[in-house]
Formats: sequence, structure tokens, C-alpha cells
Amino acid sequence: MKILMIGDVVSQCGCEMVRRCLPQLKRQFAVDVAIVNGENAAIGNGILPQSAEFLFASGADVITTGNHVFRRFEMHDYLSSHEQVIRPANYRPDAPGSGVYLYDGGSFSLLVVNLMGTSFLDPLKNPFDTIDEILKTHQATYTVVDFHAEATGEKRALGFYLDGRVSAVFGTHTHVQTADAQILPHGTAYITDVGMTGPEHSALGVMPERVIQRLRTNLPVRFEVDETEPCMLCGVCVTLEKRNGLCSAIESFCVRWDEHTHKMTIQTTVKS
Repeated sequence: MKILMIGDVVSQCGCEMVRRCLPQLKRQFAVDVAIVNGENAAIGNGILPQSAEFLFASGADVITTGNHVFRRFEMHDYLSSHEQVIRPANYRPDAPGSGVYLYDGGSFSLLVVNLMGTSFLDPLKNPFDTIDEILKTHQATYTVVDFHAEATGEKRALGFYLDGRVSAVFGTHTHVQTADAQILPHGTAYITDVGMTGPEHSALGVMPERVIQRLRTNLPVRFEVDETEPCMLCGVCVTLEKRNGLCSAIESFCVRWDEHTHKMTIQTTVKS
């Protein structure tokens, strides 16, 4: 069983990168399920129904999100009617949509859980308590968690907290792929941040000069994405064992697209 996780997709150029590369990645890695974090997939931040539909048409099976999920009001009804797009489970129960999705693979079931950290982000329900409640009420062959969080310590703590209890914990939100893809002592796949799918020469997807201006002047600046900038796609592929639902291999990678040859190149950074 192989699961592919694609890091935060930024704007239309990130969506186009997913469309170019995801079908080939699914074939190359022999992927059973592809999960894509799409919370920044719309132009101007957030996610829109058309952004989600574009990602599904490009090969995504499940879309996770994060702290920008409710920024576009158009998504509120969409979340309630499209269960394969999930928002962090530790939002209030009356928030639109759900924080979990049970994928039926026929011979297996996959529970995808979306959580958000509370360090330096919104004061939501404690993610540790939230995942405990979810694991008590949901059963599946495999369980993976997209932990959308700011603090590295909070991400790693949740990874160790869930080690041996879930198949994988994928960190998202900070947009820079970390070098700690690993199998934890009790068999859970872990990475602090999967990375970003968007303009490579940017500050987390945003035009660098905009971020520099904001940091130098402390004045409000409109963040913009250069849609013409070459993109990279960051992700992780994990191999899971049906006998125990835990991980036997993890590989993180970055993909770049050559506009001249119309081919992608994959740089593998970790393999366990």
C-alpha cells in the first residue's frame, strides 16, 4: 500500500504543476491514494470550489486544508457537500465540512485526518485531545494525519504521541520541506513539513520583494504570487503494511518541470 502526500499547493501555478506531474508520479511510485494539501490553491489565498475540482481532475483523491480553508465563503457549502475535501478537525463541530474522511479502497480503508496546531495559530481545540477522540470512534486499515502547524516542536511532539497508533503524520503549513523524513521507533511515518508546490524562487510562494518590503517597513503589503515563475512540487511517498497498518518505507522528494523538454525531474532527498 502506497500513499503520496503533496505539500501546500500555492495559487494557479501550483495547481498547474500538480496537473503536469501528479499523474506520472502516481504511476512511477505505484500509488494507491494521493492526498494533496490545497488550502492555498486559489489565486489570492485560500481555496475555491474550482481549485478543488482542478486538483481532483489532476489526480488528487483527497484534499486537506488548514488555517485558510474558510477564507473564501464559496467553500463553506462546498465543504459540506464534498466529503473528500476536509478541514482541520479541531475547529468547532458546527463549522462547515468535516475533519476526517474515510477512503474506501475496496481491499483496504484509509482514514485521513486533518488537524491544526495551536502554537502561533488560531486557539482551536487541543489537537492531541481531538485525535484521541477520533481514534476512539473511527477504525480503518490505515490512518494518516495532515498536521497543519507552525511550530516544529508541536509537530514532532504529535508525531511521537501518535507513533505506533497511526500510519503516518505529515506536517504541512510552513512550505519548506524538512530533512527529517523518517520512520519513528514504533512504525509511524513522519516528516515535520512536506513542503510546498509553487514558485521555487519565492518566500513561501510569495514574490520575495513583497515579503522584504513588509519586513523592512512593518507596513501592510499585498502579497502576490508570480504565476510565471518556474514551480517545484514537494511531496512524500510512504509504503504501509496491511498486517499492522504501519510504515515500512518513506521517501521525500522535490519535482521540477523543464519547459523545454516538457519532462519532470525528481530529486529524492530521503529513503528509509
